[in-house]
Amino acid sequence: MNHFEYRDGEMFAEAVPVKRIAKEVGTPAYIYSLATLQRHYRVFDQAFAKVRHIVCFSVKANSNLALLRTFAKEGSGFDIVSGGELFRALKAGGDPKKIVFSGVGKKKDEIEYALNSEILMFNVESEDELVALNEIARGIGKKAPISLRINPDVDPQTHPYISTGMKKAKFGVEIKKSLETYKKAASLPNVDVVGVDCHIGSQITSLSPFVDALARVREYLDRVLVGSLQKEGAQIRYLDLGGGLGINYKDETPPQPEAYAKAIIEGLEGLDITLILEPGRVIVGNAGILVTEVLYLKENDAKKFVIVDGGMNDLIRPALYGSYQSILPVVETQAEKVVADVVGPICESGDFFAKDREIGRPQRGDLLAVMSAGAYGFTMASNYNSHPKAPEVLVDGDKYYVVRKRESFEDLINGEVIPAALQ
Repeated sequence: MNHFEYRDGEMFAEAVPVKRIAKEVGTPAYIYSLATLQRHYRVFDQAFAKVRHIVCFSVKANSNLALLRTFAKEGSGFDIVSGGELFRALKAGGDPKKIVFSGVGKKKDEIEYALNSEILMFNVESEDELVALNEIARGIGKKAPISLRINPDVDPQTHPYISTGMKKAKFGVEIKKSLETYKKAASLPNVDVVGVDCHIGSQITSLSPFVDALARVREYLDRVLVGSLQKEGAQIRYLDLGGGLGINYKDETPPQPEAYAKAIIEGLEGLDITLILEPGRVIVGNAGILVTEVLYLKENDAKKFVIVDGGMNDLIRPALYGSYQSILPVVETQAEKVVADVVGPICESGDFFAKDREIGRPQRGDLLAVMSAGAYGFTMASNYNSHPKAPEVLVDGDKYYVVRKRESFEDLINGEVIPAALQ
């Protein structure tokens, strides 16, 4: 469910006309619905009410401070993958004791920052990282709480670029080899083994990959890990099952949070552990849209093109993944249907929002809404072709706030210097 709907043929974000926002802040622009963000978070969190759990919103899905603050006020923790994301989470009022640090390439300064912030734990992805954590923690007189990200070799049945739980992925430690890594962790003086982590991918639209992964992790915990590590003096208190629950972009039918939670809770029965969940897309994906203006129509013998002012620099998912994003008119018309590519201004043939899409024939100046753009939209944006980044707008009932202003040309060169030798 989201709070973008038509009223008398015109799209509204909650109680605000999208056309009005576009007129006042310009295009392209990201628009988010606060009511949708809050509802999605609460539904997900409440689905796990029967078990001890911490919801750690995945900052990489959308890192805007206002959105992070929204979740912090709901009691959310945060899943981070960089020092910059840690900075954002803390600036938004996040509780460091609800922050987990994931990612395969943590740098020394990022690790020190997280240790000094006293985060909940690091999700360790390799033995080398484990050794480095111990050394860095020793150097500043800290002890690093860790879980080991185990790779269960489960196919999440999603795009290869967002599949993270199979043997060929760069993520995690192979489950068969992980016990030795855990034993090594338990022997290190500046490492505290507190959990197990497993994340298999993103935009997963069926329960079976989650159930399969949990079954392997549960067997691992019950038969191998817990007993062996208890002998080493370690105590597993947290099980981090990551995120990955998908949303509807076109005709997918992903499980609802209640069904997802039911399957997970059943798989954990009898296990005395705190569950950590890292939802991202399922919370913010359908809570945001990208509004773009039609600049030109173009036609040749082979194709029709709708050229808009937003491009792959604003929303890269279609170009990067070949993914589908629904595109709707901000103001409905009775225009004839045409089959066209919806493309942007970037000098790349891969710059498109849709290929061979049936769409009501627009006119110059018409506004289009690229739906389900709240996740991996602005957060993956760039300044390619020296385009200033779009603004982000948060709607709350009949009001809206610009929560990130549009960049200026001066912003594009902020930090750049022409050396004296070239003067």
